[in-house]
Amino acid sequence: MPITIDLANRLLERESWAREKLAARAGQTVRLSVGPLRPTVTVDADGWLRKAEAAPDLTLTVAPFDLPALLARPERWNELVTSEGDSALAATLGELALTLPWFVEELFTKAFGRVAGQSLADIGRRLLTLPGYAAERLGSSVASYVGDEARLAVTNAELRDFAAEIASVAARVDALAARIEAFGESR
Repeated sequence: MPITIDLANRLLERESWAREKLAARAGQTVRLSVGPLRPTVTVDADGWLRKAEAAPDLTLTVAPFDLPALLARPERWNELVTSEGDSALAATLGELALTLPWFVEELFTKAFGRVAGQSLADIGRRLLTLPGYAAERLGSSVASYVGDEARLAVTNAELRDFAAEIASVAARVDALAARIEAFGESR
């Protein structure tokens, strides 16, 4: 996970205000749990993140399928991230997460120029929302299908009534056949 820590520290490199917020939490340890990945970091006195082996003060859990939605819309932090442990540290990280799109836009702007960078960041946000959109549409389609099929389903009582009607019609057909046969013999 050093690559993730290095990336986070690069984002913090030019943002002294963000490092100051983190420095206020110096010595605290956070574990981020996303599926099988569980990196643990400690905040140092200068607000940098360092790999840690210590027990975490805070564990943040994000479902792997929710991660793209969180990256696209970090304002959904409270909805998509479960935290166990130090609530003040969780609040600080949640606040910093809200600035993530700005960090990404700034990196893209530096790499590709103002217009292209902004456009690429917007495209990236839209792409990150695709898994959530697809899951929502699939869920809606399945719910609609089940609802439509449920209207076609028959209850046990309706099935018994239908079977009784068929038996009644069969008895009447047999009686009619017997009368036709009797009529034919009388001629």
